[in-house]
Amino acid sequence: MRKKSANEKALVDQKSGDKHYHHGDLRRALMAATRDMIRAGGVEALSLRKLAERVGVSRTAAYHYFKDKNVLLCTLAEEGFRLWQDTLGQIFNDESLPLQDRYRSYIRWYMDYAMDNAEYYDLMFGRAIWKQNSATDSLKTLAYEVFQKQVEMTRQCQEGGILPAGEDSLRLAQVSWGTLHGLARLLIDGIYTDESHIDEMCDCAANMLMTGHHQKKDQT
Repeated sequence: MRKKSANEKALVDQKSGDKHYHHGDLRRALMAATRDMIRAGGVEALSLRKLAERVGVSRTAAYHYFKDKNVLLCTLAEEGFRLWQDTLGQIFNDESLPLQDRYRSYIRWYMDYAMDNAEYYDLMFGRAIWKQNSATDSLKTLAYEVFQKQVEMTRQCQEGGILPAGEDSLRLAQVSWGTLHGLARLLIDGIYTDESHIDEMCDCAANMLMTGHHQKKDQT
């Protein structure tokens, strides 16, 4: 009698675990449950065993999609980067708005994204993956592409006259992102608890980053 392959066993386990899951639906369910578990208890609360129990399938079915916890976390980070990339493109491709308004919209969206998707944000830019040097090749590639888009956006703003043209685009992208990242972390971690001031802080960040160019022009 022919032995079942690992993939066949996983599908059998998947079907026996919950009759409501169709092939392909389980992966989405696992990802959704992962986000919920991280949101509720952080990365430390996550394991494939607990995840499988939460979704109502066997561990074998979960391992069919994610071979270990690190791959699961990297996959979730990739999902966050794709959402980030898509939205960034939508903001800066909207030619119905002046470039400075797009830049302000980007800063406000950045803060909303960080607070509303902290489970993504922590994995995308936090130590759980990068400090351990455990990012998968696909995550490294996507993260690099997203940062390159950030550099291109910075260069676009320099050419449009709203960011200092004399600065190196790469360094300016790093510094401006660091400014926004620091503010986002203070909001996520609860250091700044009054969300009614977020609009003012975003305006201040935009003014600070953009007026540096105007000040520099005035001195020449």
